[in-house]
Amino acid sequence: MRRISRITVAGAATASLALALSACGGTSTSASSESKDGDKGLAIAYDVGGKGDQSFNDAAYAGLEQAKKEFGYDTQDVEPTEGETDADKEQRLVSLAKQGYNPVIGVGYAYATAVKGAAEKFPDTTFGIVDDSTVEAKNVTDLVFSEEEASYLAGVAAAKTTKTNTVGFVGGVDIPLIHKFQAGFEQGVKDTNPQAKVLTQYLTQTAEEGGFASPDKGKSAAEGQIEKKADVVYAAAGLSGQGVIEAAAANKVWAIGVDSDQYNQEALAKYKDSILTSAMKDVAKAVYNLAKSVEDGKPETGIVRGDLKTGEVGLSNSNPKFADNAEVQEAIKTAKEKIISGEIKVKTS
Repeated sequence: MRRISRITVAGAATASLALALSACGGTSTSASSESKDGDKGLAIAYDVGGKGDQSFNDAAYAGLEQAKKEFGYDTQDVEPTEGETDADKEQRLVSLAKQGYNPVIGVGYAYATAVKGAAEKFPDTTFGIVDDSTVEAKNVTDLVFSEEEASYLAGVAAAKTTKTNTVGFVGGVDIPLIHKFQAGFEQGVKDTNPQAKVLTQYLTQTAEEGGFASPDKGKSAAEGQIEKKADVVYAAAGLSGQGVIEAAAANKVWAIGVDSDQYNQEALAKYKDSILTSAMKDVAKAVYNLAKSVEDGKPETGIVRGDLKTGEVGLSNSNPKFADNAEVQEAIKTAKEKIISGEIKVKTS
């Protein structure tokens, strides 16, 4: 059952939703015109790249859609705006909380300051943030993942698949979060094939420069690595990763996707035969679980981590050529078991 205080707040604000949110980022069409019993539930605010990135943000949206379907309540998802500040992000979250949405989730580490500020203003609303563990408050849930573990397995897959002993890593932005992907991948490659070389390139130093939202930058970086004989390229670059996948397909080498199962993404369908696997983290499940905890009246709080042991990170097996390769699958299975047991300690930087 939803809490009465939330129902009351939600009912008072429906008419002003579009106006309030238009001042701090575009809205999507996911909110229904009438919510069940006037009740409102999960709202998410996207990271750079927005909905349609076939990766990180779309995974969050999948969690929202699951919650909407199961709980029958009104939801909202809001796009970022170019060049926005922390104050803009906080205004977006505050606006959603004022409407009565609960929980309200900022999708991406860039929302840390905004979540902290909004949570202080609305102590009875549960806030979530994906990919950040720095916000400490009784009404905030930090949804984080051991990306390095899935990336290690991606490194094993790359090392077992390469014919040139050269593979590539393309990071969207040069930040600690993406260093985790790089570190795990490089370790997995080297532990599996010490002779293999890993080429690494970051697209930008800051997110504002478009590192997570520029397929053209991703394509150019991948093409440079392919020219240097990389025949497997792993991208942790959000929307920019689409360019990496496009370059891999054009040059008939392998790409490894990230966050979502990119082999099954409709927008990437024409490139799917070049997507070996994807290093996934179940953002959808994390988003849904937080919504369910609020719906059940027992909101999650603190750091909630998904890893190989919980099954919330791992590799996709959608590509039959990957799934049916017994040698690769055995190597991945062995590495996974060793990581879970603690025999392999995966680096984060």
